[in-house]
Amino acid sequence: MGRIEWAMWANEQALAAGLILLTGGIVGVAGQFRGWEFAAYAVAAGVFVCLLEYPRGRRAKGTGVERSGQYCFTVCVKAFGPLTRNYYVRAFIHAAICVPGGFMLATVLGCVCLGIASLIYLAAAIRGEKWEPILPRKEVRKPVESIKNPPQNPPPRPPAEMRKKHVDDLEGAGYDNPITVTDEK
Repeated sequence: MGRIEWAMWANEQALAAGLILLTGGIVGVAGQFRGWEFAAYAVAAGVFVCLLEYPRGRRAKGTGVERSGQYCFTVCVKAFGPLTRNYYVRAFIHAAICVPGGFMLATVLGCVCLGIASLIYLAAAIRGEKWEPILPRKEVRKPVESIKNPPQNPPPRPPAEMRKKHVDDLEGAGYDNPITVTDEK
């Protein structure tokens, strides 16, 4: 069996947590709930987490499918160097960000999800994983070897022995029918 890449799970969990935290913060601010200042913080924290987690990292095998529009975010995340590449740092950042979200009901779910993502990032860091960007590859076109001629007969093509025989007389030019045909008059 293959090795589990925990960072991929943590990335998906943290992105979902950022969206949930953002949504809960918007609800808390719009509803002017008691302690809405925590909700305003949750909006900012949710946007930060989404921007940090939107670019997917490359898998250990070197493969990976990037999200649409990920390249500009990848450049930004890559610019911060070890602060964003090291999963110990990400685990600590997510754990610190999620604490104020626990003081308001509208943001508790995002707080819990971000805490779980922090634990998954910690597991990834313990196993030695680190964030590597998925950069666009230059496609190398292979030269076309030789162009094959198209088939001469249109489909369906009967086997060679079943094709029409070119004979001068009409009796020899027809197909040989394996079933005997009789005229019932």
